[in-house]
Amino acid sequence: MIAVLVALGFAATRKIGLPLVVLVALLFLGVLDLWEDSIKTMALMLTATLGAIVISIPLGVLMSGSSGFRRIVTPVLDLMQTLPSFVYLIPAVMIFGPGKVPAVLATVVYAAPPLMRLTDLGIRLVDPDVLEAGWSFGMTRAQRLFKIQVPLALPTIFAGINQTTMMSLSMVVIASMIGAGGLGYQVLQGIGRLEVSRGLIAGLGIVALAIVFDRITQAFGRRLQKRIGVAEAKL
Repeated sequence: MIAVLVALGFAATRKIGLPLVVLVALLFLGVLDLWEDSIKTMALMLTATLGAIVISIPLGVLMSGSSGFRRIVTPVLDLMQTLPSFVYLIPAVMIFGPGKVPAVLATVVYAAPPLMRLTDLGIRLVDPDVLEAGWSFGMTRAQRLFKIQVPLALPTIFAGINQTTMMSLSMVVIASMIGAGGLGYQVLQGIGRLEVSRGLIAGLGIVALAIVFDRITQAFGRRLQKRIGVAEAKL
């Protein structure tokens, strides 16, 4: 896992700085004896993030192409982003009971709105002149979407993935209240037993994970933005 995350850091920047930060952060988790709990938290977070990506990007694309659908979905997204995070745990526990499954489902629902909004925004902000050029070359609507709009919207979509990843991490920590385990459980135990050091150390582990995934996703977004900027300049 350390090798995979360090390799992702290097692939995102092609420099030694980010991989070194990732390596130090992960070794820090091992030194604090938090590795097993960190892996549990990462597994839940990545599962929820992938679920949110699978749901949010297609719905965001649909929102960008249908003003009627956008008008229906926007109030729902406003409500979802206004509700406190604890509220999402209630129906999940009522239906599935305590455990990891309701924790992942609640996290997916909680983390999906930012990516959906930013996917919609990124596609709608594509330059109309570029779309008109594609239309003049005989591109179908699907071809314009997948060959012009989605590629040019990728930096905005990656910004949404970054936000979704961070929200998934925060929600997974909160979901320890319903038996998700991981670093959040250590924080919960520290609070319940008044063990300040235990809660503080687990909190530092959560910060280390947040730094790792935030820096990696941001680096990939910047890399895509530079590539697309170069492509636009050549055009």
